[in-house]
Amino acid sequence: MRLTILGGGGFRVPLVYRALLADRRRTGITEVMLHDVDPGRLDAIGRVLAAQARDVPDAPAVGTTTDLDTAVTGAAFVFCAVRVGGLRGRVTDERVALSLGVLGQETVGAGGISYGLRTVPVARHIAARVAHLAPEAWTINFTNPAGLVTEAMATHLGDRVIGICDSPAGLVDRALGALGADRASVHIDYAGLNHLGWLYGMRQLSGPDLLPGLLADKALLETLEEGRLFGAAHLRDLGAIPNEYLHYYYDSAGTLAAVRDAPQTRGAFLLEQQHRCYAEISAGDPLEAWLAAWREREATYMAENRELAGAGERDHDESRPAGYEGVALAVMRALAHDEPATLILNVRNRGTLGILDDDAVVEVPCTVDARGAAPHRVAPLPGHGVSLVRAVKSAERAVLEAVATGSRSAAVRAMAAHPLIASEPVARRLIDAYRAELPGLAYLR
Repeated sequence: MRLTILGGGGFRVPLVYRALLADRRRTGITEVMLHDVDPGRLDAIGRVLAAQARDVPDAPAVGTTTDLDTAVTGAAFVFCAVRVGGLRGRVTDERVALSLGVLGQETVGAGGISYGLRTVPVARHIAARVAHLAPEAWTINFTNPAGLVTEAMATHLGDRVIGICDSPAGLVDRALGALGADRASVHIDYAGLNHLGWLYGMRQLSGPDLLPGLLADKALLETLEEGRLFGAAHLRDLGAIPNEYLHYYYDSAGTLAAVRDAPQTRGAFLLEQQHRCYAEISAGDPLEAWLAAWREREATYMAENRELAGAGERDHDESRPAGYEGVALAVMRALAHDEPATLILNVRNRGTLGILDDDAVVEVPCTVDARGAAPHRVAPLPGHGVSLVRAVKSAERAVLEAVATGSRSAAVRAMAAHPLIASEPVARRLIDAYRAELPGLAYLR
């Protein structure tokens, strides 16, 4: 079977290939086709993958192409991880937002909306080509903003596109690990949107909910990254453990100040690091150069938020494919071999959350097998999360309208609807500033 990776010159592609090498006999993937618009990046990442496969018998063969149709034709799986506008676009997303006094994180707030406005047209084109050239393929989307992009791609692909993120799985694993609980014996209530979800129930199949006990134990709770990030008292008040990205909402003023005080934005740091890393890949040992850069990225992830909260260093175990690549492989195994798996994924709502319509893409536990991903029934979302989810989904829907119609006014509504902006005058200035600097937004009129 062929796995096509769109964004194949991306920095994190070696994580996917490493996981494939470790699990190659279970996945059934025999060929990996990398697609990217930048041949130089394809060459660099191809060198890293060749180094990874050097001593691995029967490693999946790797091919490269800059032609989308060639890449997707014959694919059993399409892994979509593109970055429209590159890291330079992310730097613009962050800088423009900060200049107007709002957060510009790549998936949250103004930066996320700008990123979505230029990414959704490309994602829809990709989805249309996959539907035409590989209608039986499963598309696994990691392109951010992941929930919004998955909903856009579903227009052409229906339920054959599944969005993934590693944050919910990491949160649930940490909570279960703190309690010494077996995942197979616990029903998880986790729901929301991508980067906007809560763990609010850990119900034993033959016993009580474990979450209240965890929330009541301050020392145990603070062994979790989220316990340190949000604080035990806040989590007890919520009666839930939020996804780490909710720190941008719960302490928006503090985070904005911390980002402004940082020597550079996250995008600027990654742009400099990536330029250095790709040069080192071409000049020396490709695998060592990539590994050093990856470790640095992991150590500095959400550094401003953790420093602001006094949360300490990030937990990181590089010995196993536990990140998004682990989720992606688990999805592929379940789909290809009809091995049912329970995973938290981005799928169409289908009545799972009564506060949203059936076609809205939500992030919830699902059973995945050869038929696709079916969302589980979960308890109603906690009241404190309802308005946030509705507001952010409203912003996402306005993005989809802006892309479909080319409407600048819809793009402004998307910005104004977001809780971290909530101002039409600021929204207008944001859209005009982004449009002036980002060629991918020239369609807005």
